[in-house]
Amino acid sequence: MPRYPGRGMLALAAAVVAPLAVAAALIPFRDSLSAANAALVLVVVVVAVAAIGNRLAGALAALSAAAWFDLFLTEPYGRFTITTSADITTAALLLVVGLAVSQIAARARRLHLVTITDADHLAHIQHTAALVQSGAQSRAVVSEVRTQLVDLLHLQGCRFEYGTLLGHPARLERDGSITQGRVRRNLLRDELPDEEIELRASAGGRFYGRFMLQPTHGAVVPLQARLVAVTLADQTAAALDAARPDETSGPA
Repeated sequence: MPRYPGRGMLALAAAVVAPLAVAAALIPFRDSLSAANAALVLVVVVVAVAAIGNRLAGALAALSAAAWFDLFLTEPYGRFTITTSADITTAALLLVVGLAVSQIAARARRLHLVTITDADHLAHIQHTAALVQSGAQSRAVVSEVRTQLVDLLHLQGCRFEYGTLLGHPARLERDGSITQGRVRRNLLRDELPDEEIELRASAGGRFYGRFMLQPTHGAVVPLQARLVAVTLADQTAAALDAARPDETSGPA
């Protein structure tokens, strides 16, 4: 079963408890409150849970709301039985609307996350470009990009090797894919392979070195992040291309 740390666990708990609490609070008013209005109140609860939680929490809240609506707010009270067609329709609509709302809320959160992530990626690129344009030493650019790659790709570590290629490690290609020799790998859920991966830095057809990436097992690295990593390597190569000969060798 997946784990939902922190906010996710609270949302799952709220998905069960909140509809129950609200349905119980409506019991004194069920004779004067129409079933449709009671269902609308419960939809608001489902929306609130879906907004703070995940897709599973929203769906669970919809199921919980429909169940407590049936038990407490439709006749015969206290039994999971509905006797009128109008109440059956209302309960079904409550469930369908609740499930739809949970999907919409989850998609909205995903779009918000993508927006934030894109802004972070752009910030990485802009910062490195500004560093290169400022005329900073190439070693400073290499060091800065190494730090950014560790954060961007969730790496255990990263080093830069100047000059000639050694060995045939897996490679992060310009399209964000991973190759081993001539074999292109399909990434499972955007997880990098556990072995060390090279990311080449070249400019104008000249090879300057490579970043050796040490992936973290199980870390999710989306395609967007991998493409940003390639861009950062290109910027590093540009800095090395413009550097003095004594700056383009040495440990990093």
